[in-house]
Amino acid sequence: MSNEFDYTKLKHVTSVDQSDRAVPYNLRQSGPTKVEMLISTRVRKSPYWHLSMQAGCWRATVYNRIYHPRGYVKPEDGGAMVEYDAIVNHVTMWNVAVERQIRVKGPDAEKFTDYVITRDATKISPMRARYVILCNAYGGVLNDPILLRISEDEFWFSLSDSDIGMYLQGVNADGRFDCTIEEIDVSPVQIQGPKSKALMKDLCGDQVDFDNMPFYGLAEVKVGGRSCVISQSGFSGEAGYEIYLRDSTLYAEDMWNAVLEAGKKHSLMVIAPAHHRRIQAGILSWGQDMDQQHNPFQCNLGYQVSLSGKGEWAKKGDYVGKAALEKMGAELKDGKKPYKLQLVGLELGGKPIEEYAPDFWLVSPEKGGDPVGFITSPWYHPEKKQNIAMGYVPFGGTLNSNGFPKGTVGTKYKVHLPEKYSETPGTPVDAVVVDIPFKESFNANTREVVKG
Repeated sequence: MSNEFDYTKLKHVTSVDQSDRAVPYNLRQSGPTKVEMLISTRVRKSPYWHLSMQAGCWRATVYNRIYHPRGYVKPEDGGAMVEYDAIVNHVTMWNVAVERQIRVKGPDAEKFTDYVITRDATKISPMRARYVILCNAYGGVLNDPILLRISEDEFWFSLSDSDIGMYLQGVNADGRFDCTIEEIDVSPVQIQGPKSKALMKDLCGDQVDFDNMPFYGLAEVKVGGRSCVISQSGFSGEAGYEIYLRDSTLYAEDMWNAVLEAGKKHSLMVIAPAHHRRIQAGILSWGQDMDQQHNPFQCNLGYQVSLSGKGEWAKKGDYVGKAALEKMGAELKDGKKPYKLQLVGLELGGKPIEEYAPDFWLVSPEKGGDPVGFITSPWYHPEKKQNIAMGYVPFGGTLNSNGFPKGTVGTKYKVHLPEKYSETPGTPVDAVVVDIPFKESFNANTREVVKG
């Protein structure tokens, strides 16, 4: 038998209807690509990179052109599910310096920020944060950062994985807004888990009243003697905080080591960003669960859109993408289908998925036939003893009580898992659409999600 790899497996499947996109979402995004990857000076190390290596990081990916730690416990020692145990039972620290901080500062900072996000920036008070999205002129989601308002005239965009810093500078290339837009030397870590408040109290002392700190609240503190902004937020369904260290290239060790010292009595563990826990909470990951050709409605972010005369943000003025999003909203209300696929939650069979998926696994109708959708974020849910996933299936045109699209709960599909997860290799497993989130979130700041 030949040991040569079957490269036909790398071909894209074209049966999924994505005719509403200029470039179909890559249904075989990476897969078993047997080549040596060249890493050059195009990728940078964060100020915490050497500290992550000391903490046991053994693998990484690239995010925002920065090395991104994605594993500390090796598979032979229990792998990612050991890290899962740490976040749901104790407290964890994550190196998330890949979340580049883009500062908008000046007299028109609020006006500019309000123009590039779909929510109403004027409603965000100083020293508060919000989860926001930026859309292009066609209504596609360019990024979904946490937006921190440091003062009346200063905002920080804490970015997910796309070049929004250059985009924002481009929007203001003609200088119509009186503000500066630049990346700053601020790098965050996340403190996540049920013991996070106790750790933060020990770390910050009486600098902050953590018992009365609001969700998405901000505070100026010293950690390890260095200037930081902290927020009550995080990329998980657990209680948590983020620490944004100023001048991080100078003071990374001071802040990091202070957290390690305070965390000793709380069983602190340095782990990779907990994608297993964020999937349970229904939190999206840009580039994995959506991209610039997905509109907010189809990926359960319709609540972020300021539609005229609707909801909390109804009086917001003009913003990038407004015309396209207004048109989509009107079509949905009229029972039309302005896009092909809808993001839904799924429970599915197969052996426990306890590792990152390298492909967008395909979804077929319950009774068989060509694939009609794909999985974006799968993982094993230990409490349910069930694989769960977010993924795209054909949009049925159904809206929920808020007027936003929903997946039809109970609809059944088949999912084509790789051989390592299939009970019977070559045979797709059963799947059913369920509500998101899959598990209770202990932080009220968890990015809002739309139930089925």
